[in-house]
Amino acid sequence: MSDADSSAEHDAATDPESDVETLTETVHARGHENVTAEHASTFEFTTDDWLTPAGDCILAVDADRTPRDFDPAFRTACRDPAATIIATITVDPGSNDETRSARIVGRGDPDLTLVDDRSMVGRTSDYTDDERTILVDADAAAADLDRDLVDALSADGASVELRLDVER
Repeated sequence: MSDADSSAEHDAATDPESDVETLTETVHARGHENVTAEHASTFEFTTDDWLTPAGDCILAVDADRTPRDFDPAFRTACRDPAATIIATITVDPGSNDETRSARIVGRGDPDLTLVDDRSMVGRTSDYTDDERTILVDADAAAADLDRDLVDALSADGASVELRLDVER
């Protein structure tokens, strides 16, 4: 990865009008034909390049980054219980299909470790006893996503971006 690519993976900004600091991490992955997005309480991105039909929370495979790769300042910000964490999932299926996206909002927690090197999971619960958890109390899970978005995610090889913004 070039220096330009590396610097684009995380960003920090402060809104001068509201004093809200936003730290951002971006993960690139791809869709898979076995994406069903049927899980009622989680959503997941994985670095694995394969997916079985049993992985009903997995939205994308072959992720280029994991929580362990995130900037330490981002991981620290996610541990603030007052932090809002916004996951924006964007799918560009290519060809003539339109780009689809969804936004899931959760919060941080002092017990988030964010050190997994294989996958990342957003949860509608407050469960944190897992190195993969990237946000808790999410307002949506895989099953809540628009089915047109899920169809786009199930296009094998579709380009998927997960943008994580933590505001505190």
